[in-house]
Amino acid sequence: MSKLVLIFSIFFILYSCGDATKSSFEFAGGTFKMALNNGPSTYVSREIRDIYSSTVLTQVMEGLVSLNPKDLKVQPQLAESWKISPDGLTYEFKLRSDVKFHPHTIFTNEEERILTVEDVKSTIELICKKNAEGLASPGYNLVFEGNLQGVEEYHNGKSLSISGLNVEGDKVMFKLKEKDNNFLNKLAHITCAISSKKIYEANLEHDMIGTGPFKFKEYRQDEINAIILTRNEDYYLTDDEGNSLPYLDGIEFIIENKKLAQLDLFEKHETDFIAGLPTSRITKMLEGRLQDFNSVPPVLILSNNPFLNTSFFLFNLTDERFKNPKVRQAFSYAIDREKIGREILKNQYYELGYYGIVPPLQDEFRGYDFKGVKENGYTFNPEKARQLLAEAGYPGGKGFGSVNLRFTIDDIQSSLCDEFSKQIFQVLGINVNIDGSTFEQTEKDADYAKSEMFRSGWGADYPSPESFLSLFYGKNVPTSKEIPSLYNKSRYVNPEFDKLFEQGKKATKLSSQMDYFSAAEKLLMKDPPFIPLWYKGDYEITYSNIRNFFLNSLNVYNFTFVYKKDWTKEEFSQKAK
Repeated sequence: MSKLVLIFSIFFILYSCGDATKSSFEFAGGTFKMALNNGPSTYVSREIRDIYSSTVLTQVMEGLVSLNPKDLKVQPQLAESWKISPDGLTYEFKLRSDVKFHPHTIFTNEEERILTVEDVKSTIELICKKNAEGLASPGYNLVFEGNLQGVEEYHNGKSLSISGLNVEGDKVMFKLKEKDNNFLNKLAHITCAISSKKIYEANLEHDMIGTGPFKFKEYRQDEINAIILTRNEDYYLTDDEGNSLPYLDGIEFIIENKKLAQLDLFEKHETDFIAGLPTSRITKMLEGRLQDFNSVPPVLILSNNPFLNTSFFLFNLTDERFKNPKVRQAFSYAIDREKIGREILKNQYYELGYYGIVPPLQDEFRGYDFKGVKENGYTFNPEKARQLLAEAGYPGGKGFGSVNLRFTIDDIQSSLCDEFSKQIFQVLGINVNIDGSTFEQTEKDADYAKSEMFRSGWGADYPSPESFLSLFYGKNVPTSKEIPSLYNKSRYVNPEFDKLFEQGKKATKLSSQMDYFSAAEKLLMKDPPFIPLWYKGDYEITYSNIRNFFLNSLNVYNFTFVYKKDWTKEEFSQKAK
């Protein structure tokens, strides 16, 4: 063998075994399985607006920063560190040098897989461009619009670059117009995940090529549809002992919108975790399997933590009848939430909707005036409901006509909307026609205001009241019904609310921010574009051999450190001390 060939062979071996220093965790391996009510509506991260797409793509795609699933604090991800200027306007991120995109045939060599600042720059530009239909991406609306210097000019085609976005060496810099205390939290959202410039230019984004701990393998379609993810063997992170991450071999997301079917899968141990129980089986599951919950070690672990998630009915304010706030107030007073909580939800919730759009989690939002918001909320008051409807010009519902209510068909929503229809007729004498469809179709109809009311819900994108109140920010409403309203689906416009909301966003002190946001919500509740129903707090059950699986109020799942290991009695007893 020639000397040159020998040197090349040694180099090749060293390059191929670049991760040889990583050891394997003793309990690595296995597949985590869980059910999702619906499959992803998109495989392009910047377009994500639903929890199902987010849950799947968060395992595959990553941003500059992420949220720690244990405490929801911002932590480094693709950026190994960051600095913020004293005035809070400039953010500088130092990119990691050891990150690779998942393998793909488009990459002709290993170097093309390495993440660069150009990938970051091109991703942010893509987020901020209008799409093929001339619409803004959710990532642009959520994170950069009104925030990043020069972004509106770029978005509207008046500039070829974003003045507030710059890259140099291994650093990425953002220059904001005004201080935003939530900017890091927003950057952690899946819509800011970084994609490969080469993948985009080849029009291959739907192949789900990211940098995350798991790779997309296939969408399996048979008796049980499922999305299969496999371990990214080139993942850059290790645990504290130098072991390779992730520990799991893969994740299987089973697509099943029937809760009874989800529970059957769980009880057969064909899934490892279930979020939310079918109401008809709550008692049987919780009381019938007490031994499995109470044994040492237990077979099952029960959690009932509150979420930053609100369920509500939404008014379409392009309907002339609902432009009158007294009509909306009448509907709000006509709802018996206690009956809904008792008979429909079987008490599977955190709180009933006597507050506003922001879930009443005082520990999450310290200083927020939940008491003041509740004072402006709505209880069941049939007499007041009928009085308000009469004052609006529709005594006993005469002349009002019927209302069409769109919802996503599933066990809970079907029963909920049927009960709502009955209550509105009994109290106000108005017929509500319930019209069920798929999740995707209902969302699209809401975007284009193609019904009078919608059953909807919202989970926070980041832990701030801003994430909820932004749903009613008037400057997000398009000028025509032909243009979708992706966030403010009610198309609510109130300049006074907008002013308070903007003051809250601009406030430099957290206490001032909470004061402005509280004031905005109290105003919102006097002029309600929605009917709050309940704040989510599902029963969640996990098989006890699932380790490092942390549940949190944002419903952010991170499987990087999850592994499977049965407990011994001694080990569990020690843990419980």
